[in-house]
Amino acid sequence: MLGGNNIEIHETAFVTSTFRATDVKLSRDHFAYLWNNPKTEKWVEEYLTKVSSEESFTHCLRNRYFLEKINEHVSKNGIEVLINFGAGFSMYPFLLDQNITHIEIDKPEIVEYKKMKIEQWQKEALLPKRNIHFVGVDFSKEYKEGLLATINSVKGIKKCFILIEGVLFFLDREETDGLFQLFNLVQDTGDIIGSASFQDEIKESLVFKKLMSFFGDNISKASASEYQTIPNEYYRNIENYSLIDHQDYFSLSKTYYHKIELEKELILNENFYMLQKVGS
Repeated sequence: MLGGNNIEIHETAFVTSTFRATDVKLSRDHFAYLWNNPKTEKWVEEYLTKVSSEESFTHCLRNRYFLEKINEHVSKNGIEVLINFGAGFSMYPFLLDQNITHIEIDKPEIVEYKKMKIEQWQKEALLPKRNIHFVGVDFSKEYKEGLLATINSVKGIKKCFILIEGVLFFLDREETDGLFQLFNLVQDTGDIIGSASFQDEIKESLVFKKLMSFFGDNISKASASEYQTIPNEYYRNIENYSLIDHQDYFSLSKTYYHKIELEKELILNENFYMLQKVGS
C-alpha cells in the first residue's frame, strides 16, 4: 500500500491517521502514530501547505467528538456494539471500553491490511486485545443482504452505535440513501448513528477549490461534481431517526478550546451529526 507516486482514495486512511497523530491531546488518539510512514508524511506536509494548514486539527476534533459521544452513549444508552462503516485505520477499539464489540467494515484490502497490522502490534504488546470483527465489502457489487446477515450474527440483540465518517464525501446520494436504509434494518429503537459530511456551500469556498486542485494533481477523481455534500435537511428527514446533535469544526473548536489560526474561507468545515432511532 502507498507504493506509487499518487495516492488512491482508499489510501486516504493513512492520511487521516497521520492527521490524528499530530495533536494527541486534541484527538485523544494515542495509537494513530502506528500508521505513520514516510510517504504519508510527505503527502500530509504537501496537503497542509497547498490546501489548509488547519486540516490536521479538523481530523483531531472529529475523532475527539465521536470518541466522547460513543462513550457517552455507552454509559447513557447501554451501547455494546460499535459498527464502523468505512473504518479505515481508526483506532476506536483501543480507545474505548474493552468490553465493547467492534465490527469494522471497509474495502477488503483495507480490512485485511488493518487486521494483519493489528495482530502484529498485539504480538509486540503495542496494542491490547479487543473483540474486533473485520468485514471486507466490495461496495461496487451487491453487498447489503450478506452484510446484514454478517452484522446480525455478531450484534444479535445488543444495542449498537453506527459510525460513518470520512465516507459520504466519496459516495453519491443513491448510495448514501441505501446505506441509511441498511442502518435502519440493523438498528433498534434507541440506537445511535454518528455521521460526518460537508454542507453544500463548501463547494463555493476558496479552500474547496484548493482541494480540487490538489486532488487533480494527485487523485484521478477530481471533479467537484463527483464529491457529495449533504444539507442539514437530509439528516432531519431520515425516516425513523431523530437528529439529536449537530456540530461543526467551529463549534467543536470552542468546546475543546482549540484556537483557530486561519480565516473561515481557508478551512474545510466538516459537520457532525448524531441521530437516534425513534421508530421502525
